[in-house]
Amino acid sequence: MKPFHISPRLGAGKILAIVLLAFLLAMMGLYGLRYKLHSYAVLIRFLNPRASGLFLRWETYPVETQEIELALTHGSVRARLYMPMGVAHPPGMVIVHGIHHLGIDEPRLESFAHAAAENGFAVLTPEIAALADYRVDAASIATIGESPAWLEQRLGTGAVTIVGVSFAGGLSLLAASDPRYARHIRALLLMGAYDSLARVCRFLATNEAELPDGRREPYKAHDYGASVFVYSHLDQFFPAGDLEVAHRALRDWLWERPQDAQALLAQLSPAGRATMNSLMARQIGELREKLLDAIQADQSQLSAISPEGKLGNLRVPVFVLHGSADDIIPSTESLWLEKEIPGKYLRAALITPAFFHADPDKDASWQDELRLVGFLADFLRAAK
Repeated sequence: MKPFHISPRLGAGKILAIVLLAFLLAMMGLYGLRYKLHSYAVLIRFLNPRASGLFLRWETYPVETQEIELALTHGSVRARLYMPMGVAHPPGMVIVHGIHHLGIDEPRLESFAHAAAENGFAVLTPEIAALADYRVDAASIATIGESPAWLEQRLGTGAVTIVGVSFAGGLSLLAASDPRYARHIRALLLMGAYDSLARVCRFLATNEAELPDGRREPYKAHDYGASVFVYSHLDQFFPAGDLEVAHRALRDWLWERPQDAQALLAQLSPAGRATMNSLMARQIGELREKLLDAIQADQSQLSAISPEGKLGNLRVPVFVLHGSADDIIPSTESLWLEKEIPGKYLRAALITPAFFHADPDKDASWQDELRLVGFLADFLRAAK
């Protein structure tokens, strides 16, 4: 074998150019690897906050949490700030929780916020009162939109990133499309978000997903979603005299206190008891016609809090992530979002079996894990 040598005909200038190009390519590779390592560290801590090891000690920072009150234009909002210790000028990230009565105390949200802070972000989690009460409303958009401005002012490190989880994803997208809030937002990550709230509600009622090409496909919905819809539309499912008790019973049911809910059934009218029994027995089909009628009657209100048709002014880079088997907001909603979000600002979209509704699947294949790591690495690069 002949020894490798550089031809003298290349000249010193060309040799220098080749060496510089090779160096730049190597640096780009290391730069990309750095974010993949950060992404992997975030996923490990998200799945297991107690995970340890040399790699995690090398890649993460200690975190200090602070309970705070955000003074926003419409009032004071409870929030939590996760600060990475030892980072002089951390970039900011706002993580907005989905529908859950624990709000910012929901364990998966806490794990994700802590993992992002360990990665060097200053993370703010504002409590969205309506979402904590199982409601999606327009007033929440202002809370989501003003939170990045508050964090940007607090940190002084420029525009911050929003992560919108589940139903907060659609609301976050509406906030990012509003010029009043957009200038404070560096990038947006949607995790299991919706495009049309009415379409999601129809899915929850029918077990069918609507695709952008007009097809409808069988897609099993979680009965939890229909119960949430009924909870926020009680007057369309229960007699007036049942409303107070129905509210308490269904709240207990959603809060996973079935014994408390069961104890209230005797106080309902026969019609109200029949409806509550259908929900608690997970017999959503028995309420399908009522659900579809209520969705149709509420069409304009559902449209007002849906990104569908309202993204023409969007100027924020968006990353779309959805679990392929999500049974609360179907992954088909991300197909609609891919069509809705202006192409210039849709940075990446991933529908993957490596993700559930709002958290990673620890049993995913290594190929799907790698794709998820790559997606999150691209997002983290945009967020910093």
